[in-house]
Amino acid sequence: MKQLKAKALFETVGEIKDPRIERKKLHSLKDILVIAVCATICGADNWEEIAEFGESKREWFATFLELTNAIASHDTFRRVFILLDNVELKTLFVEWISSAISLSKGTLVNIDGKNLCGSKEVVKGKKALNVVSAWASEQAVVLGQVRCEEKSNEIRAIPELLRILDLVGCIVTIDAMGCQTEIVKAHSGQRSRLCDFAQRQSRQFTPSHQRLFRLGGENRI
Repeated sequence: MKQLKAKALFETVGEIKDPRIERKKLHSLKDILVIAVCATICGADNWEEIAEFGESKREWFATFLELTNAIASHDTFRRVFILLDNVELKTLFVEWISSAISLSKGTLVNIDGKNLCGSKEVVKGKKALNVVSAWASEQAVVLGQVRCEEKSNEIRAIPELLRILDLVGCIVTIDAMGCQTEIVKAHSGQRSRLCDFAQRQSRQFTPSHQRLFRLGGENRI
């Protein structure tokens, strides 16, 4: 496994547009994003923990970040991320991971949807956040994620996730919910091998399923 390169991360966050008003930029956007990414990788899952991580590693961050006004507060981290373009952020994150991780032929990539633990707020009437993720087993890293409102919407989220990933030569696993024409068509352009274990176990292929999965070459089951 190739190590994630700090230089590649700096180059990536440097491409993100800063949506803040100039006079309110007390902290560099690059500083905020790098600290947030590092904190998240180390297990931080809320703004308070991200800010606390920044403070605990302040001396280390000072060796390669500006930190003009020290470490940003948790409220600043939250406000900045609210202003950022989610699509741009997601696309650049996927590009960063792709540049740092080498997926060799035969690499196992699992695509699955899960509810994020702790994201449900009953008092506010908020349902749990569901995301579809692509997980590279050997590298132990998430290659990309797409948010969907409910479990049933994974059918629309999976093709979107496949379109932003480069899975050439990989072995991709997916559950029964992925047995959709649109999903297989989106996947067919990847030249990877799609293994739908749920369908293989059921052994109840209809003629239409058989025609759909006879894709030939690298796309054949």
